[in-house]
Amino acid sequence: MTAVEARLRQTLSSSSAPSSDFDLNPGLRTQPRHPLRPAGVLLAFWVRPGGVDLILTKRSSHLQHHPGQIAFPGGKVDPADPGPQAAALREAREEIGLDPARVELLGQLPVHETVTGFAMTPCVGLVRGGFDPVPEAGEVDEVFTVPADHVLTLQHYSVQGRRWMGEWRQYYAVPWGPYYIWGATARILYGLAQRMSP
Repeated sequence: MTAVEARLRQTLSSSSAPSSDFDLNPGLRTQPRHPLRPAGVLLAFWVRPGGVDLILTKRSSHLQHHPGQIAFPGGKVDPADPGPQAAALREAREEIGLDPARVELLGQLPVHETVTGFAMTPCVGLVRGGFDPVPEAGEVDEVFTVPADHVLTLQHYSVQGRRWMGEWRQYYAVPWGPYYIWGATARILYGLAQRMSP
């Protein structure tokens, strides 16, 4: 068992508070809460001889929502899905060609509320051995990996800001090379890094 795997298992054995896109921007929550739509995403940690990497996607630049952003494989829970884990695994198969049988699910992180109205359940799993990602045409421009140690180290995160719908919005970011990881993806990873810090 790798050190990262051991830390993940230990971390997921305890609970923590949910997170939200509004954590750094409480003033942006101006409307009453509507029922949130359930979604599931997969934090797939790929265990290989050279180390452990996190699998991420770059969304297609042609999508209506969040074009070109860095995201976990995943999406909304469909009526046929038993729950968020099933949705995360189904979407990972569709978006990056990852066979659900290849994923050892370790557990779930607290639900994350997105500014777009989703209750996103992050599901943490391990992938072992060879895997050739197949990006879903029209949905995913690229599948890439980031060393687990990078996203699990608090010092690699910063709070940045930009204008969004006429308002100044702050968010977490954890860039890696040419990939600008920010928003809900970075907030979920920041929460995991917090829990795994000594």
